[in-house]
Amino acid sequence: MVDLVAKQSLNCNQGAVRAVRYNVDGSYCFSCGSDKKIKLWNPRSGLLLKTYGGHADEVMDAAGSCESSFIISASLDKSVIYWDVSTGLPVRRLRGHAGGVTCVRFNEESSIAVSGSKDNTIACWDVRTRKLDPVQTMREAKDCITSLVVSEHKIVSASLDGSIRQYDIRAGELVCDTIGVPITHLVQTSDGQCLLAACSDGVIRLIDNDTGELLSEYKGHRVDDYHIECGIISSDTKIISGSAEGVAIIWDLLEGTEVRRLRIGSEVVHSLATHPTGNDVLFARKRHLEVWGHPDEDPEDA
Repeated sequence: MVDLVAKQSLNCNQGAVRAVRYNVDGSYCFSCGSDKKIKLWNPRSGLLLKTYGGHADEVMDAAGSCESSFIISASLDKSVIYWDVSTGLPVRRLRGHAGGVTCVRFNEESSIAVSGSKDNTIACWDVRTRKLDPVQTMREAKDCITSLVVSEHKIVSASLDGSIRQYDIRAGELVCDTIGVPITHLVQTSDGQCLLAACSDGVIRLIDNDTGELLSEYKGHRVDDYHIECGIISSDTKIISGSAEGVAIIWDLLEGTEVRRLRIGSEVVHSLATHPTGNDVLFARKRHLEVWGHPDEDPEDA
């Protein structure tokens, strides 16, 4: 049984919350809003630490750098902004996409920002130089890029065209696995062996990273045309997903069986983030950021 209870419910006061994300060690988190801002929170105390404003449209995604000094954000204004965490000011605005930017990630050294867009492309930006053009652009997708997984030498993308594309940067190779259904979110298991793809048909698919083989499917959540995110918890043993009816659903990864439903609220639970080292999970529902965790963990222990 997965023992999670509600720890914090924060009204972000930034319109609809589009995404919730942890920083690299989980000590703080971001909420991305339809009010064009990113907010930085202490998820344990519920304290608002800083607000970052500079986009001209809704913020869809954000990521923190490996040393937590910088944030990158993706917006429907077609730009990526590279922020200084402490000053709250934009260091660089990166404009090169022809459509709204839907997702953004750093590479492991946080020297490259990788963004995916509604223009069907992936752009790689060298954020440590003053170069404002992408150092590389991938144009293979036939529809919107919805999600990215970036590791040491690979960029993995999910697209509404129903394909997962793995770009091996070192070898200069591309492997494309076609699911055949629009993919709305993608995460990788901590051992790097498998990918978890949330799809628009209400099925979450577990896929072998090397072979592209379908290993398992998880069903029972409601999608209702929303982009519902999923995650992996409990040391790669459980799958968790939001749902359109205000719950989060947990499945056993190996068995594929549903083990628990968490009642988050009455609104759609669309975005979630799992703590990089601990047991906490962030959820977004309408205007709120919800923090859930194990009941025996004191919020002040963090």
